[in-house]
Amino acid sequence: MAARWNRILLLGSLILPACFIAVNGNISQNCTDFQSSSWRNVLQRLELNIRFMLLTRRNQDCAQIINDNNDIENSNFNGSLPTKLIMHGYRIMGSKPSWVDTLAKELISAMDVNVILVDWIIGSTAAYNYAVKNTAKLGLVVSTLVASFLSYGSTEDSVHLIGISLGAHVAGFVGRMFHGKLGRITGLDPAGPLFSKASVDERLDPSDAMFVEAIHSDSDNFGISRPVGHIDFYLNDGKDQPGCRRLFLFSVYKLLICDHMRAVYLYISSIKNHCPLVAFPCQTYEYFTNGQCLDCNYHSLRRCPRIGLLERGGLSTDVQPKEVKVFLMTSSSSPFCAKHFLVEIFLKQLGPRDQRVDIAFLSNNYTTMSKLQLTIPNKQSRERTMKKVISHDASYGNMNAIIIKLLSSWHRKSYVIHIEKLRVRELPLNDSERPPRCIYNIVIDKELFFHQFGNCL
Repeated sequence: MAARWNRILLLGSLILPACFIAVNGNISQNCTDFQSSSWRNVLQRLELNIRFMLLTRRNQDCAQIINDNNDIENSNFNGSLPTKLIMHGYRIMGSKPSWVDTLAKELISAMDVNVILVDWIIGSTAAYNYAVKNTAKLGLVVSTLVASFLSYGSTEDSVHLIGISLGAHVAGFVGRMFHGKLGRITGLDPAGPLFSKASVDERLDPSDAMFVEAIHSDSDNFGISRPVGHIDFYLNDGKDQPGCRRLFLFSVYKLLICDHMRAVYLYISSIKNHCPLVAFPCQTYEYFTNGQCLDCNYHSLRRCPRIGLLERGGLSTDVQPKEVKVFLMTSSSSPFCAKHFLVEIFLKQLGPRDQRVDIAFLSNNYTTMSKLQLTIPNKQSRERTMKKVISHDASYGNMNAIIIKLLSSWHRKSYVIHIEKLRVRELPLNDSERPPRCIYNIVIDKELFFHQFGNCL
């Protein structure tokens, strides 16, 4: 916790936080946007000055303010449609979230809905602990707005709260005000600092809505590591995200928040693109990568949940999960979709010492799709079958061949490795439409081995 808090203080000292001046105008006629910043507002600790903005298919490029019943009455709000509220998190730079317009437009494109943008820029800027204190105040105001929607024809189960970082815990507070009867809460990398040891009444929790899901992408820094929903999706173990460590392409600020924001961009991609982001229930990420959690039919969920707008993540309505961890690997760029494969190696002849090998999996045009480094045990080991889960970008196409490189050193003699069979199966295993691919009788007695996959016998 101390290390995470120090990172936040360091980030705050690098970038001067700013605050906002409200812009008043004709709420019924004029388009509006997030508020602009003022350093003076931070020093004066002004009121939160929360602003609610409505976007629909009738005004998807022109947000309408709906801060009271009169505003709602004169807006395009339609109580017969589902309503989705988007709540941003801590804004250290005091600026409008760069992703918010894209998320709103993708939601409106996918569904005929009311999208509400919650602008609490003033209360979320400045010191992080100050922003945390403001989350309860914000939750009360948002709850009042949701109650107003109910008087205009909305139902509790039609309300979907989407909270980013601190906004995820605000969503939990709002959900508790309605005794967990709101339809859905999606927490996008819920904030970790000052929440990791908080009670269920102080953070997002499965009891806060009929279905609570969380997507974890930075659980070792700015995000929370513990499960907080019915289903908790952990991207690449919920920690370091592929493509987020290329320092020369990022500013220091973007580098620090890249993992944290991956949950947001992946969620946007899940709405926009049709490739499935399928996750696998498992106790730990290590168990998952070691091939111990492969068939969702044998788990209590009975299905592999998916990230996106599917009702309950694609799960059956008679399944009542709570704090179930599910894992998936992703690619390094949008749409982030990856196919998962189980690699099984059936060993035969082994040498007197452990030996390391690199395996490269190649596409039809012999592009490297994925890599795997293994330690082959010595002949004293009882282990004769090795399992590993790998992934590759879904756009690469089919797996065609492998290259195995024996990693020897000048002071250690290499020995022949005889692999009876190498089998690759796409996950989940219960999908019979994906036949396995095999290579038989692999003898590695030199530095490189190349072979193409064939049908399994």
